[in-house]
Amino acid sequence: MPEEKNFANGKTPKYVQYVPPKPSWVMQQLWRAAGADKQILEMATYGDQIKYLCLGGIILSTGAMAGLAGGYAFYTVFSKRGSALDPNAFDLTTTLLSVVFGVVWGLIIFNIDRFIVTSTGKGDGTEGITWQEFKGAIPRIIMGSVIALTISKPVEIRMFKTEIDVELHKEQMIKQKEYLANIDSIYAGRIAAERQKIEKWESEIQKMTNRAVELEDEYIEEARLIAVGPRARAVKEQWDRSKVEEQFTKDKYEPLIAESYANLKKFETQKQKEIDVAELVANGLDGLLERIKLAHHIAGFWISLFITLLFLVIELTPIFFKLMLIKTPYDYLEDNIKEIIKAEAGVYVEPNYYKDKEGMERDLVRFLYAQKILDDQKLVLQKESELSAAALNAYSDQMRKKIEEDPNQFVRTDPNFS
Repeated sequence: MPEEKNFANGKTPKYVQYVPPKPSWVMQQLWRAAGADKQILEMATYGDQIKYLCLGGIILSTGAMAGLAGGYAFYTVFSKRGSALDPNAFDLTTTLLSVVFGVVWGLIIFNIDRFIVTSTGKGDGTEGITWQEFKGAIPRIIMGSVIALTISKPVEIRMFKTEIDVELHKEQMIKQKEYLANIDSIYAGRIAAERQKIEKWESEIQKMTNRAVELEDEYIEEARLIAVGPRARAVKEQWDRSKVEEQFTKDKYEPLIAESYANLKKFETQKQKEIDVAELVANGLDGLLERIKLAHHIAGFWISLFITLLFLVIELTPIFFKLMLIKTPYDYLEDNIKEIIKAEAGVYVEPNYYKDKEGMERDLVRFLYAQKILDDQKLVLQKESELSAAALNAYSDQMRKKIEEDPNQFVRTDPNFS
């Protein structure tokens, strides 16, 4: 009888069947997010359960962050434009639409991430990542990197929103001043030209008026000093002509002056409209692209790169971890179930059976049930062909015998033929 081994407690341990803990509802949902099989995990070890719990948590958190980033980006793009420092810039309609878009976008990214992770194999089952494994994961890495970039930029502009609003307000003010200066330069020339014409025409009218006044004063002076004589009458004639010329000049230039004043009023109205639009033009800077540019300027290259790399790590971690993970009871159980399903379905795979044109080893897949049906059909057709041939031969022998016994039954003669 073999000697019993003594342990620390002085007792020989007995075999106890391992029963993994019962998973909670939350754990089961995270398993689903990771694309794991619930029935297999319930038979596997607790370590396997935790592994896929964490994997599903990463995928779920990535989808949640994508939803928040997408909703904020939607709000930034479609919200009403205004001053960057306006505290009353909240838009309820755009907010509700942003929530809807964020939820949809988060579900899309969640589904894509779930597909990327579940379609990524486990490599060769060792902790190392070979070049062949990495090369096969490149398409998934590229897709994950694009997703990480789309998530990181809206989050980045939200992180530095206060600083961005201040810088954006400065740029809006500069843009508004530039627009106003451009308006002044456009309308200054037009207004100056109209004022010059008005001054010229009013000068002509004033000139004629002054001439008429001078002649009137001269006539009054002449008539006061002496009786109305030839000189006074000559002055009177000049005065009358000057009044006619004055009236002619007024009739000529006063409509033009009125038109110029109307043009000035029109220019002032147009200028005021352009000035009112200047604020809208400046507020148009409050867009997603402008905020991303300011975020890069404020945060600097390294901080912006660090934030992007952080989301890249979060997004690509499940892919690399799956390539680095060694095989566990869950993987062997899953492989066993797959082989059982293939065996029950009559699918037989011979690995590395042949090489293709490029020298790559390929598996030969045999579908046994389908092959059996094909073989049965071939045999049935073969037997039917044999039976048909036998029936035709028997019929031929029977007809030949009848012909030999009475050939006249099978020969038709023409009575008119002699």
